[in-house]
Amino acid sequence: MESKSIVLLERYELGRLLGQGTFGKVYYARSAITNQSVAIKMIDKDKVMKTGRAEQITREISVMRRARHPNIIQLFEVMATKTKIYFVIEIAKGGELFDKVSKGKLKEDVAHKYFRQLINAVDYCHSRGVYHRDIKPENILLDENGDLKISDFGLSALAESKRQDGLLHTPCGTPAYVAPEVIKRKGYDGAKADIWSCGIVLFVLLAGFLPFHDANLIEMYRKISKAELKFPTWFPPEVCRLLRKMLDPNPETRITIAKITENSWFKRGPKAKHKKLDAETTSVSSGTVSDLSDEGEGLAAEAKEEPAVATSINAFDIISLSAGFDLSSFFEDSFQKREARFSSRQPASVIFSKLEDAAKRLKLKIKKTAAGLVKLDGLTEGRKGVLSIDAEIFEVTPMFHLVEVKKSNGDTLEYQKILQEGIRPALKDIIWVWQNDQQQQPQEPEEQPQIDDQPPQPPES
Repeated sequence: MESKSIVLLERYELGRLLGQGTFGKVYYARSAITNQSVAIKMIDKDKVMKTGRAEQITREISVMRRARHPNIIQLFEVMATKTKIYFVIEIAKGGELFDKVSKGKLKEDVAHKYFRQLINAVDYCHSRGVYHRDIKPENILLDENGDLKISDFGLSALAESKRQDGLLHTPCGTPAYVAPEVIKRKGYDGAKADIWSCGIVLFVLLAGFLPFHDANLIEMYRKISKAELKFPTWFPPEVCRLLRKMLDPNPETRITIAKITENSWFKRGPKAKHKKLDAETTSVSSGTVSDLSDEGEGLAAEAKEEPAVATSINAFDIISLSAGFDLSSFFEDSFQKREARFSSRQPASVIFSKLEDAAKRLKLKIKKTAAGLVKLDGLTEGRKGVLSIDAEIFEVTPMFHLVEVKKSNGDTLEYQKILQEGIRPALKDIIWVWQNDQQQQPQEPEEQPQIDDQPPQPPES
C-alpha cells in the first residue's frame, strides 16, 4: 500500500525528519500551494509553557521577522494550534557548516568567503538591535549554492533587553565560543560578545580545531579569559593579527565590525567570487552600531547622496504587523507592546522628510542606518540613558507604506511623551491611520479558518 502523505493545516506536505531539539522537531516540507521546499519547525506548546520559555519563542519570532538578509535563514510564516506552534522557514540544503569543519580545515579562500558572509550578516543583525549570542558552526547553515545562512535565534537578545547600565546580563551560549566577559557574569555588550564568537568561528574554519579547548571546563574558561592563543603555522600573518584583535579578552579594546570590514585580509579575495556579495551587502556594512554614535552627522547630506527607500514587505509581514495577529494569544502571559504603527499613502521619501523635520523640532539626531530603517537619537542623557527611537518603513506598494516606530533605548515614559506630543502631531499630514486608532474602531469579525486542535502527527522517519 502507498503511504498517504500528511498535509499540515491544508498548506504544507510534510516529509522526512531533519532534526530534533528540546521543544520539538524539524521536518522537510513542500508548500501545497507554491510547491516551494521549506523546513517546518514544530514546537510543543506544553513543553514551552512548562519550562517557562514562552518569552524566548516570541522573541525568536520577533528577531527573525526583523532579520531579512541573504545570509540569514528567513522566516516565511508562523502558524499555531492549541497544542503546537509551527515555524515555516527557509530550508538550507547544504547542511551545517559544522559538517564541513568536522572533516578538517577549509581552504583559505573558502574560509574567507564564509567569514565575509558571517560578518556582513552579524553586522546587519546589530544594525537592527539583534544580538545572536550563540554563533557557532552548528548554527550556521549552507544553502544549495554554498552560501552561508545564520540560524537558531533562540538565545538571541534585542537592544531593549539591556538593563539600565546598557548591558546584557543573561549568561548564555556554547562554552567554547562564548566571550570571557559573558563567563564573568558582570554584564556584557551583545555586539562585542558576538564579535568574539565570530573570531572563534574564523579560527575553526582555518585550523579545523578550537583555539581554547580542554576536557576540564574550568581550565578551558581560564584559557578563554587569558586568550592564550597559539596559531597554526599555516595561518597567514594578517589573519593572526586580525584574530588577536577579535579575540581580545578586554571588550573595551576589542575590534569593532566597522574595523573588521576595513581589514586588508577581509577586503581582499577572489573578486569574481565576491562581486555579487559586495553588491548585496554594501549598504549593510555602512550601517554598523559603532557608526550611530558619531555626533554632528545629520541626515541632510545622506539624503542627497541616496534616495529614501523602504524595506519591501510580504503577506506574512502585513499579517504579523496587524492587530489581529498577536502570538501572545497562544501563551498565558501578556506582553506589553512597545511599538506604534501607522500607514501612509505617501512615498517613502515624503515620510522620511517628515521624520527629518520632526527630529529637528524635537532636537533629535536622525540617521538612516539601512534601507528603510531610520534612527532618532537624543542629544542628552535621560533617566535611563540616551533615548533612541527606531522608525522602519515597509513598502506594501509604491504608494502605500507601513511605518513601525519603537523605542530601542532609554526611558519608556520619555519615549511615550515624544511619540504622543511630538512625532504624532508632526506626521499628521501624511498619516492615513494609526494602528491604535484603528483598533478603537468597531470591526466586523473576520471569518477564521477551521484548524484542528490535534493535527495529524507526521512520521519521524
